[in-house]
Amino acid sequence: MKASKTVSIIIPTLNEEETIGKVIDEIPRENIERRGYQVEILVVDNNSTDKTREIAAERGAKVIVEPARGKGRAIRTAFKAASGDFIFMLDADYTYPATYISKMLEILHGGSDVVIGSRLRGQIGEGAMSRVNVVGNHLLAFMASILYRTRISDLCTGYWGLTRGVVKKLELNATGFELEAEMFVEIAKKGYKIAEVPIYYRRRVSPSKLSSLRDGFRIGRTLIVKRFQ
Repeated sequence: MKASKTVSIIIPTLNEEETIGKVIDEIPRENIERRGYQVEILVVDNNSTDKTREIAAERGAKVIVEPARGKGRAIRTAFKAASGDFIFMLDADYTYPATYISKMLEILHGGSDVVIGSRLRGQIGEGAMSRVNVVGNHLLAFMASILYRTRISDLCTGYWGLTRGVVKKLELNATGFELEAEMFVEIAKKGYKIAEVPIYYRRRVSPSKLSSLRDGFRIGRTLIVKRFQ
């Protein structure tokens, strides 16, 4: 029987040859397909200089090159290309277990508009996040919840699931790691409710591309500026 709906999983990449194969392999495709969905995996690559694109293509992913670097640009390109009725964002560094997609899909299928994988409600693996980053993430989530009167426990998570209807309504301009904050602002202002799934967050095997202080400041500024626009 032909699947009537599609699940799109979008993965932004920049030199992730060490982990992209493991991330794609961990996606619970068989579980999703048993529920009657087709699976579409989109890797949006920011001009990697290693074998990221080749490995992704070998695993059956559709590879899109976004030459303008920045996570925000990559995700916006992916949102335009995704054909899914349900769309998931997943980082390429193997810190977020892809197995949670099954549970998150259940929540979206049950009527929720948005679901996040919350590291701060779940378990953070040893060495996966410094104490400063944990405190900073809690503060940003608290700031977002107060400013927009919409509770979120982990604003900066890279693990999101959204219905196609929500994605089509998002007006995004982010270029970098302020993307998640801008997504939250749009979701809160438009009245969508956010469900959460506690997740286990693993330690990176490659250096982080995020600058905690600089990007944390940009995220906080995004929350404040957009609140009073």
